[in-house]
Amino acid sequence: MEAYGRILLFAMPAFLALVLLENWVGWLAKKERVSQMDTISSLSSGITNVTKDVLGLSLVVISYEWLVRSIAIVHLRSSWELYIIAFLALDFAGYWVHRIAHRYNLFWNNHIIHHSSEEFNLACALRQSISGFIKIFALFLVPAALLGVPGSIIAVVAPIQLFAQFWYHTRHIGKMGWLEKVIVTPSHHRVHHAINPEYMDRNFSQIFIVWDKLFGTFQPELHSVLPVYGITRPARTWNPVKINFMHLWLLIRDAWHTGSWRDKCRIWFMPTGWRPADVAHLYPVVSIADVYGYEKYAPPYTRSLLIWCWIQLTVLLLFTSYLFGNISAIGSPLIFLYGLFIFLSVFALAELMDGRPAAPAWELLKNLLGASIILRTGTWFALPASWAWVNYMVEGWLLVATLVTAAFTRYSYAGGSHSLP
Repeated sequence: MEAYGRILLFAMPAFLALVLLENWVGWLAKKERVSQMDTISSLSSGITNVTKDVLGLSLVVISYEWLVRSIAIVHLRSSWELYIIAFLALDFAGYWVHRIAHRYNLFWNNHIIHHSSEEFNLACALRQSISGFIKIFALFLVPAALLGVPGSIIAVVAPIQLFAQFWYHTRHIGKMGWLEKVIVTPSHHRVHHAINPEYMDRNFSQIFIVWDKLFGTFQPELHSVLPVYGITRPARTWNPVKINFMHLWLLIRDAWHTGSWRDKCRIWFMPTGWRPADVAHLYPVVSIADVYGYEKYAPPYTRSLLIWCWIQLTVLLLFTSYLFGNISAIGSPLIFLYGLFIFLSVFALAELMDGRPAAPAWELLKNLLGASIILRTGTWFALPASWAWVNYMVEGWLLVATLVTAAFTRYSYAGGSHSLP
């Protein structure tokens, strides 16, 4: 938990810098206009995901360490070869977990956030799940467990394997020659994120494309088929918390409304998108029929609102960095209250981006939580006494954020909001 938090202290600014660099390169080279609200939504989604992971808010069905103790046939000595074996085992497991997430209703809910962006860029790579509370990943690490690969090596290699999936979320790199036959490239992953019928549910590999070719799920990018990105049932919101649970909520409603007890039980493990016939008729949901004929989600906003959202995100990154750098000092249960503060921050910001009238209420709730921590403990989450002046800065920020959010919402609903040119 603490070690991962320290890694993220360096990884977060690096990812942010690369996201902004890609946006600048796109504008400079092709005069592309990137959806900045989409970028902010993606970055805020990444914040919720890493916060959840650092706080350990998951239930592991079977731990990898237990698996090694139970089924290991041999115990390989620590060497550089062992790290390669661990990397390959993680990539193999990642392929199958990824494939399952696309194929079954219940598991799709854990992955829908990653595909929810209607853009394809480095920012959307950061859209990661907070809804996967039950982890089954270790079940697919049986090959590594049989060889007795220590859990400590898996723990070292796993973040490397995860971060190595970041770079290929871009439209600015074309096909890469012979590398297309070996590793997952941007071309391969553009196919994976596309909702075109020709591309749906293909290219599940994470690092080595060989798994797709071996198990029959490979699809090259076609010059004649321009990828269109997103999900076939559009999210129509910038709120990553809502997106994380939108499919689960649909499953719950369908299971409740269907008259068939058989359908109530099997809906969870049916193919992704399957709905009972009776509820599909009575409660239809919007689905994209023509991938080239729908409008991307783009609620109106002003330049001043966009600037305010970037300021909110920047401050949120500072708050998040403080948590990751001071987990031990803050301690339990305060770290979970801090996590709640971060989640409420993301929720309130996204509600404002969506133009929801309840945005000021969420902002006020978040800021009251922050202020109550200072009032009850005398400091901002274990802030050293020598930094007491920061408490006044935090209190001032919470007050300003409440007032500015309320002002933007009032201005928007008074008819002052309009789209940027």
